[in-house]
Amino acid sequence: MKSASKHSKENAGGPAGRVGCRGQLAGLGWLIYCAAFAWLGLGLNRLAVDAAPVPGPDLSTCGPPNLPNGVQPTDCCPPYTSTVVDFKLPSPTEQLRVRPAAHLVDADYLAMYKKAVELMKALPDDDPRSFKQQANVHCAYCNGAYDQLGFPGLELDVHNSWLFFPFHRFYLYFNERILRKLICNDTFALPFWNWDAPGGMQIPSIYTDTSSPLYDNLRNANYQPPALLSLDFSGTKPPAQQIQNNLQVMKREMITGGTTAQLFLGAAYRAGDQPDPGAGTVERESHSSVHWLTGDPTHRHEDMGAFYSAGRDPIFFAHHGNIDRLWYLWRGLGSTHQDFTDPDWLNSTFLFYDENAQLVRVRVQDCLDTDALRYTYQDVDIPWNNVTATPAKPPPTLLPPPKIPQITFPLALDSPTSAIVVRPEIGIGGATEEEVLVVEGVQMGNDQLVKFDVFINAPNFYQELGPSASQCAGSFIELPEPSKNGRSTGMDTTVRFGITELLNQIGAASDKTITVTLVPRNGTVSIGGLKVEFSLPSMI
Repeated sequence: MKSASKHSKENAGGPAGRVGCRGQLAGLGWLIYCAAFAWLGLGLNRLAVDAAPVPGPDLSTCGPPNLPNGVQPTDCCPPYTSTVVDFKLPSPTEQLRVRPAAHLVDADYLAMYKKAVELMKALPDDDPRSFKQQANVHCAYCNGAYDQLGFPGLELDVHNSWLFFPFHRFYLYFNERILRKLICNDTFALPFWNWDAPGGMQIPSIYTDTSSPLYDNLRNANYQPPALLSLDFSGTKPPAQQIQNNLQVMKREMITGGTTAQLFLGAAYRAGDQPDPGAGTVERESHSSVHWLTGDPTHRHEDMGAFYSAGRDPIFFAHHGNIDRLWYLWRGLGSTHQDFTDPDWLNSTFLFYDENAQLVRVRVQDCLDTDALRYTYQDVDIPWNNVTATPAKPPPTLLPPPKIPQITFPLALDSPTSAIVVRPEIGIGGATEEEVLVVEGVQMGNDQLVKFDVFINAPNFYQELGPSASQCAGSFIELPEPSKNGRSTGMDTTVRFGITELLNQIGAASDKTITVTLVPRNGTVSIGGLKVEFSLPSMI
């Protein structure tokens, strides 16, 4: 195999936004996009006028990733081959492998797992199955090494959109197959870090042995066992309180705030779109918190706290094993918990090397059924499913109602800010649709963790509330975004919070307006606007 060639992104022209999609593609862009579909094997007969799934990248044009200032240049590009095969589901007669909770594995499993990673690390660096190349997969897809096929200069990024869950599911799937073949054991399955339950809220001990191939020296010394993680990055609390906070965060992400595909899986991301249209509940909160708290704060939070380096830590795959498990669980939590049916989502594609070093083209629609992929998850307790909501804290009776000044957007969120937001008429009195608070035009600076919290109807007592309070709609947490193509600005995204159950809990379901309080916790961020809208289960 040859190394993928590089191109200079600084000199690559491209659209400033989504260009030519939905009947507006023209000229060279249209020809390139049609050629991309032919290369993908989809055929123009399947390319409807409005179809715009994101195609997998062209490995030959892989370029330098976006990295923070001062970081050693990194080549994230995989070995190049022009031979690509389409993914085929495994035989339904294959045994169903069970991914175990990392903190519950036995000695035999641990020995098998350590041997598999040891053998992967022993492969030559230019082997696409090697540990280095497997880590680079995340760097390339998440730090701007690829452009969208057919849109030169427009970065491909699988985070903060509806591609987040399916990309990582396939990433783990092929990594697991490689490990399985290396140890010649067809029963092997990756473990998951069960951080959504009390027994797994600390780094599993199997990753703390300094002599083990599962160990990574770039980890946060402050969060070694028995220290508990904070799933909303709100600081260390006494153990009982921390566990309760974490369980409430999980209930909000999985149940009360994640009632639709858009809220849970993320916003639509189509060919020609700018990246980062909006993350789902798990991605923007617990996912980011675990990444950040695991990485070494004395070393730019590498490995886990930076997307370009996260895959270098073996615990990354256990972390995302739990993310994948949460998607698996979410689908069984309610009638509205259904995946997208949009063809642009189903037909979006990625490229991965398999256990035979063969480059494979996969489609999102191929990963929706874990049984069909022949794996499942160990059945463990799910305590957040039944956790009791914290009663709504009443406003202070001795304080006069605060005067909320009119806010002009865009707004630099450099201090806690409250704004009155009018609710749509259809929502007052209780509608069947999910009511959604939309924070638009969220822009942040480069190379810094950004976090802000959102509270409803608590403008003069939000300081007394924590993540488990009924008035807390949730948080936005984003890992540092390195400069994109030399631009001085960082990510621009939209954040959505499901608030139907919240409004019921605080007795505001019939109010014509709500007071939204945004509380900055870390980093520089500006807000473009606030509104309330409705999201049907099938809406994107």
